Order: sequence, then C-alpha cells, then structure tokens
Amino acid sequence: MKAAFPLQRVEAALSSVTNKHTTPACLAYIVQDGGRRGRASIHTSQVKKQPATLAESIPASSSAHTSNASQGDSTMPALSVLPLSSVLRTYFITTISSSPTLLGASTSLLQRMLNSRNPLFRLDSNPVMRALLWETFYKQFCAGETEAQVDKRCAELRKEGYAGVILEYAPEVLADAEGNEPEDVAFWRQGMLDSVKMASPGDFIGLKWSGMGPDAMRLMKANKEPTERMSEAMHALCKAAAAKNLALLPAAEETWSLTGFHDWCLRMQRVYNIDGKAVVYSTHQAYLKQTPQRIAEQLAIAKEEGFTYGLKLVRGAYLGTEKRELIHPTIEATHACYDNLASALIHRAYNDTLQPIKGDSTASFPDLNVVLATHNAVSVENAQRLRQEQADRGEALTPLNFAQLQGMADEVSCRLIADAKANLSNDKAVKERVFKCSTWGPIYDCLNYLLRRAAENKDAAGRTNDTRRAMQAEIWRRFKGVFGMA
Repeated sequence: MKAAFPLQRVEAALSSVTNKHTTPACLAYIVQDGGRRGRASIHTSQVKKQPATLAESIPASSSAHTSNASQGDSTMPALSVLPLSSVLRTYFITTISSSPTLLGASTSLLQRMLNSRNPLFRLDSNPVMRALLWETFYKQFCAGETEAQVDKRCAELRKEGYAGVILEYAPEVLADAEGNEPEDVAFWRQGMLDSVKMASPGDFIGLKWSGMGPDAMRLMKANKEPTERMSEAMHALCKAAAAKNLALLPAAEETWSLTGFHDWCLRMQRVYNIDGKAVVYSTHQAYLKQTPQRIAEQLAIAKEEGFTYGLKLVRGAYLGTEKRELIHPTIEATHACYDNLASALIHRAYNDTLQPIKGDSTASFPDLNVVLATHNAVSVENAQRLRQEQADRGEALTPLNFAQLQGMADEVSCRLIADAKANLSNDKAVKERVFKCSTWGPIYDCLNYLLRRAAENKDAAGRTNDTRRAMQAEIWRRFKGVFGMA
C-alpha cells in the first residue's frame, strides 16, 4: 500500500540515487517545473520586486546552517537542515497546490472525509484513506495525534534550528453549532492543559477563545464578559502557562467578534503580563483598516495601567468572509500597513500608520513583546534590517519572535535560522528567533484546519510557487551533490 504513495516513490527514488544504485533519469519528474503561477493574494504577494523565484534568493552556498549534525560547517545552504522526507513532501504538496485542478480535487476529497457518511471516505472505516491523508497533508501541517508523536515532531523542529514551537490544539467550534457550555468549556480546558503539558519552556500555545464553544462565540460577538466557568478555565490556562514559562497566542477571528476578543485578551493581560514579560498576547490583522487605531488604543491602555502588552501581528485570514469595505483596497496597502506597523513596534515609536490616541507622537510605549507571524519574505527582511540597524546604533531591541506555520514558507523560516547561525560569533549581530506553529490532535479533528491550509495555498499561489521552486532547487542541489557537482 505505501509504495503507491507518490511522495514515498519519490523519496525512494532519491534515496536510491544517494546510494548510487540508479541514474539521474529516475528523478526527472521531481525537478521538472510542475504547476502554474497563479494570482497572488492579500496575504502574501511582495511589496517590492523580488528574485524571479524565492529559490533563487537562497544561494547554493550560504553562510550558515542549523542542524546539530552539521554544526560548524559554514558552507551548507539554508534548506539543508530539512530532512529529505520533508523536502519531498513539501515539493509534492506545493505542486498540488500550484495546480488549480489538483488542489480542487484534493480539497474536495478533504471535504468528503469531513462530511461524508460513505464508508469509502470515512477515516474510521477506510484505513487506506486514512494512511493517504496521514502521509501527505497531515504530516505536512500537523505534529501528531499522541503525546509521543508531538514530542518527536517538536524535537525534530528544534533540531532543525527553531527556537521552539507554537503548539495548537486542533478541534474547532463552528459558528452554527449547538452548544453545551459545561461540556464545551471542559473539553477546551483539557485540550489546552494537554498542550501546556507537551510544550517546553519558552514555547507558545496557540488557541482560540471561541474554542470554548458556541456560547463563547456569542458572548464575544455581543462584547460581553466570559461566564464564570469560562473565566475560570482561562485563568487556569494562563496560570499553567506562566508556571512553565510559556506564552499564549489567542487567534483573532472575524470582525464581528473582534471587540469581544480583544477585551478577553486584555482581561488576561492585566493579570499575567508583568515585569516586561507577556504571558498572553493579542492578535491584530493588518488587512483591516481599523487595526492601527485598535493597536494604538490598546497600547495606551497598557501604558496607563502598567502591564506588558503582547502583540502578534498577522496579515489576516478571513478575506473570503469579511465585508470588503473593512479591508484595505489593495494588496499593496495591506503590505504597507503590515510593514509600517512592524516598524513602529520594532522602534517602539509612533509613525504615519500607527498614530497615538491622544495626538502626542512622542508618547512612550508600554513594555512590549511582539510576534511577527508572516510568510512574506520581504516583510521578514525589512524587520531584520530595522533591528540590525538598531543594534548597530546600540539601541535596546524590542523582544520579538518570528513565526510561520509548519509545512509552509520553510524557505523563509530556514533563511532566518541560517542568518542567526551565521551571526553566532558576531556580538553586534541580531540573532533572530523563529518558531513554527504546529497543530496537534486526532486526524479527523484536524480536517477543518487542513481545509484552511488548502484554501490559503489556493489564494497564495505566488508564494506557493516560491516554496515549490525552493524545494525543487534543494532536491536538485542534493542530487548533484551525489555526483560531486553541488
């Protein structure tokens, strides 16, 4: 059965080449230019001109690498830290994502696995279907179903050079679902505490307040306080995270719930974000026109009340469901907003995009911790440059981490890791920390998450092609290495 999976056939072919048992011809379809360049979405398209492909921006001989096995060798390219299975699987998945026909078929199959009552498509009754999903999309984007599997995946990511992981429990609540508050909150609480148990000190926990059930979603929509049961569960999670030196990254959702969402985040931040350390963050979406003012309002609250403000900045993930008038009119405007907000946060100073509430542009910021969650290479490079310029001037740096999703934008993540490794011996260089966000949970419960990743790859065709070509270049580099041509 396993031999029938395309990814495993490819890996076997390349492994056989590595053992010099076959000829280069067996890899022809791996390195061919599969897929088509599609339209770029508001999430990913670049503000300024980039190399023809991101693969071209990753030199064959970069200055650093991160794997423990090759530590000390300064000639390895950034993607060399990835295991062969990961490179091949990413190439396989992004080739599918680059083809509207293949991606449409894959998405339809995932939908059937989620909703169909036909035993042919149900994961609990069709082991072949389950194995197919497990070896492709699940392994690409998820950490595992059990604690042992999650521990193994997290250890692999750290070995590749990541500072840690953002661990997120998969089950989600649908807006139209019937709720049972005691059961929903208990289920959410247990899943969150299990995530805390599996995480390591310094990691993050991803979560949604709406995960506490439809009742929680309705309360946030109405901008009402959480119930006593919900509040107790939130505090239990925050206390457990603080005790283990973890931080929490609640994810923002559609605008109809954002006022309530941010209020719930602030409730926890006031209690747990002390002494310059953010235990609880709040997420802001740069594609919304309202975001700069909302950030300014919350910075003012944190400054006035004396707590540390934790902020995760993303571009936004609900383009298909938000009212269009709430979102910046062009993709360039969204990118400009993201980069200008990032600049203000890095410098801890207001600018043309982030304006102070009371009009005093010289007003000081509160203590601030930032996560820049982005797959956009230009935004990452801009932030790196600004922070290095600060370091060169001897300025104090804002505590900041970069984050990308597991299975996506590895060429961006690995470049950050490689740059940090290259700068180890340079006391004046900024060693940026990068995290991978990895979802865990039963394979069926992860289907909604996997469908969102498929939709994001459809919208982000330009970036998906960049990743595919980066992996294609890495496969070819390793292949040439077998014959001493790398």
